[in-house]
Amino acid sequence: MTPLSGAAASSPAEPALFAALIDDAAVFPPGLAPLPDAVREHRAHRASRYAALIGPLLVPASDAAALVELVPQAAEPLRVGLIARPGTPLHTVTDALHLLREHPQVQVSAVEVGWTPEWRDLDLGVLEQVPALVLEVPRGTDQVRALDDLAEAGASGTAVSGSVLAKFRTGATPAWAWPDEEELAAFLHAATARRLPFKLTGGLHHVVRGTYTVKDHAEEQHGLLNVLCAVAGAVDGLHPESLAPLLAARDPEPLAREVAALTAADAERVRALFTAYGCCGVTDPVTELSELNLVEEM
Repeated sequence: MTPLSGAAASSPAEPALFAALIDDAAVFPPGLAPLPDAVREHRAHRASRYAALIGPLLVPASDAAALVELVPQAAEPLRVGLIARPGTPLHTVTDALHLLREHPQVQVSAVEVGWTPEWRDLDLGVLEQVPALVLEVPRGTDQVRALDDLAEAGASGTAVSGSVLAKFRTGATPAWAWPDEEELAAFLHAATARRLPFKLTGGLHHVVRGTYTVKDHAEEQHGLLNVLCAVAGAVDGLHPESLAPLLAARDPEPLAREVAALTAADAERVRALFTAYGCCGVTDPVTELSELNLVEEM
């Protein structure tokens, strides 16, 4: 019996709530799948019953040349997000994007880089026809500056031709301590208040907040359902102190019930802000959503 047994919703959630929500981050930690395996498995995900939930394959800018070699000219098109961790030289990103755009079967759906005050030094012309530019924001006082900057860029439409999104890291790395529910609530509220679309990265491996064992080490992880409930609350005007308890909740039953109760209009408002998140093992949340009867049984 799984921890989710007995907590299933009485009816599935609105399909739009999960459409293309889970970006495939198989090559990133902790999964660290070899790129050939990640491409092969991503194509299998895209051909599966749960394909509607899966977004693009996320690929490091440093792997662009290797990706080109893995995708035959006659292959089915492959949608990818081009990822550069904060601190990556901007020319690495533009060089990778030029290379991928020359391949007829590789479709770059987003470019993701770290936010700095100089992010506009990126060759914005090369971003033509890329639907989204995603900038990972820092924490602390610089976060407010970054969110204001990105909200202005998105509203003016002068920086890039596509959408401008913020990105926030929900999981721990050697250089990034795990953000607790208060910190995540503050980010969700700040982005929502600015009507700034965002994606999340790292740490959302499960659908419910909990303590999970990763490589023999117990660690706290945020839950996807918690985030969806918190974003819905932020859209409805809740303040961070009211969002934090939603992010801290560990009982799957009320979370599943609340997510299942979201209407089509609610789902549209939530997903207009929370566009996607990266997960290195996409079948984990998909399986748990299925166990909770929130999506079609897998």
